[in-house]
Amino acid sequence: MKPQTNLTLFIFLLLLSFVSLHSTLSRAQETEDESEFDYRKGSEKGPQHWGELKKEWASCKHGKSQSPIDLSTRRVTIVPRTGLLENTYKPQKATLKNRGHDIQVKWEGDAGSIRVNGSDFFLHQAHWHSPSEHTINGRRYDMELHMVHSSSSKPEKVVVVGVLYKIGRPDPFLSKLGKYIRKMVDEVGEEEIGYIHPLGISKRGRNYFTYMGSLTVPPCTEGVLWIINHKVRTVSREQVKLLREAVHDYAERNARPLQPRNDREIELHLPIKKPRY
Repeated sequence: MKPQTNLTLFIFLLLLSFVSLHSTLSRAQETEDESEFDYRKGSEKGPQHWGELKKEWASCKHGKSQSPIDLSTRRVTIVPRTGLLENTYKPQKATLKNRGHDIQVKWEGDAGSIRVNGSDFFLHQAHWHSPSEHTINGRRYDMELHMVHSSSSKPEKVVVVGVLYKIGRPDPFLSKLGKYIRKMVDEVGEEEIGYIHPLGISKRGRNYFTYMGSLTVPPCTEGVLWIINHKVRTVSREQVKLLREAVHDYAERNARPLQPRNDREIELHLPIKKPRY
């Protein structure tokens, strides 16, 4: 084979590899264009039809490890643990964004990471769903927070930390964001909100569920590790109302319906009890 032919073949394979990698990373990200899907029951763009709208979204219909699911404490594997999940969260500049289907806090730089099984997953964004998407023993709560992390390795792996909320005392972090969210009611856009420490959004829980699932919005990519805090926190009725008013009408209740468990293992991580002497 001539040297020129070898060079041409090398360039072609390099481009093919790049396209393949770009495609993998794109599938691992949530869809930003809120006009492409909605949450209305019976809508042609509703959750029941997400998998039919684009071939890239086929997992929404045919996937076997979809999220959210019911976290039944009667069907979990108890896993004793020696400590909390490690994190290196730190303050970083952030932007508040109304994506139409939810309200999102997006960090502009390195906001730190969590370590899971010896691997680091870096925090990128957090957003809210109301009512909650996951349920515990069949109970649906008033709100759910998702903190989305990804690995620096290729192909990209995703870890989502979830926190459930019930109506009660106001959530301190949402109280700080209230003035920004009010300016975004029904207006898709974004605004810089200064340095935000991730630990100010959600304190670490002592007990948590883990299972393998998917993104809960298109493209419903699977292979996502979910870490759901067992402790349910509180949010005021007014804060939930504000989040619903800010997004577009079709997303006032932006929770995807529960998906089949399909015999997936759910682990409940509990602290090891020290023996009494």
